[in-house]
Amino acid sequence: MSYDVVIAGASVAGLFCAREIAKSGHSVLVLEEDFEIGTPEHCGGLVSASGLQDLGIIPSTKTLDSPIQRARLTSPGGKILDLDAKKQNVVVINRREFDKQIAHQAQKNGAEIRVKTSLKEFKDGKANTGAGTIDYKILVDARGIASIINRDRTGTLQSAQYEIYADWIQKGLVEVDFDVQKYPGFFAWVIPAGNGMGKVGVAGKGINAVSAIEKYLESKGKHSIIRKVFAPIWVNGPLDNFVQENTVVVGDAAGQAKPTTAGGIYSCGAGGVLAGKAISNYLESKNRKDLESYQTQWNQKFGKEFEKQIFARKMLERLDNTTIDSIFSAITPEMLKDMSDNDDFDFHTTAIVKMLGLKGSLKVAQSIFGGEIRKLLG
Repeated sequence: MSYDVVIAGASVAGLFCAREIAKSGHSVLVLEEDFEIGTPEHCGGLVSASGLQDLGIIPSTKTLDSPIQRARLTSPGGKILDLDAKKQNVVVINRREFDKQIAHQAQKNGAEIRVKTSLKEFKDGKANTGAGTIDYKILVDARGIASIINRDRTGTLQSAQYEIYADWIQKGLVEVDFDVQKYPGFFAWVIPAGNGMGKVGVAGKGINAVSAIEKYLESKGKHSIIRKVFAPIWVNGPLDNFVQENTVVVGDAAGQAKPTTAGGIYSCGAGGVLAGKAISNYLESKNRKDLESYQTQWNQKFGKEFEKQIFARKMLERLDNTTIDSIFSAITPEMLKDMSDNDDFDFHTTAIVKMLGLKGSLKVAQSIFGGEIRKLLG
């Protein structure tokens, strides 16, 4: 068997990449080791409507779970900030259905997809798979975080996410709880799929994710568990090289998830789209620069924001619970309105700056970070 491109992993990035390559008339095979596209569902499912539009997909009624109206942030001491999120135009999507919708697009354009088929090893244009040896011109690694942590574990956090039924989950309300002792370097979250149903998760550096999420759920109240997912998340930003010889990495495998939240439907999906177009151009031109343009274009789109997010993460990791409480106390109604009215869900470092009070008068944050804040504001 021979294909122009073999893609390992039917992730969002892998499927968008396949769609673009097939659209250009090149042969492409997607290998997915799980028995079903979109399963298991690791993602929280938050994405902006503008991001989906940029990716060239309109969610079906089965795919779209709920628009987000409000975000509630809670400090370790119980201080609450409520943000109006309507202008952010963020939606919750059902990732299982979303991935299937992208897979359908890819197949309609001519891509071939095989489930229950894993990539075992690849070298010199030959991929050893569960379905035998396959020849290729380009191999795309879209196997997610499992691929990246084989190279580097320093950027990973432990996480757990449960799908649950609970009457305290409110449709349209995202909840984020901060506590550096319970969730060092990250937070706990509630993402609604609708009234009484959604995803609850925790993540942190060196935590026991099972124990942490069980305690968090106990604090929230009565619930029934539908599904449990345990997986590391990556917060160190993109790899230095997306292209090596005839291998291209996309999505989580390339570190294209946000360093602040580990979300990546848009940034990883865009990686797949850009890689697919670059690969198609390369297959026609045989010009190496066409292939390498993928990384250049992704960096142009996300590079500066990701650099700021990485820096913001380093700053936030230095906060203790007392300081977080102080920051929450210093946020004014005017600052909340400013964040609600003006910030971009996909490029949100400015919201972090405002939360820290770096553009306001919050002396505690300024005394901690000093001159470093200029890097974040630049």
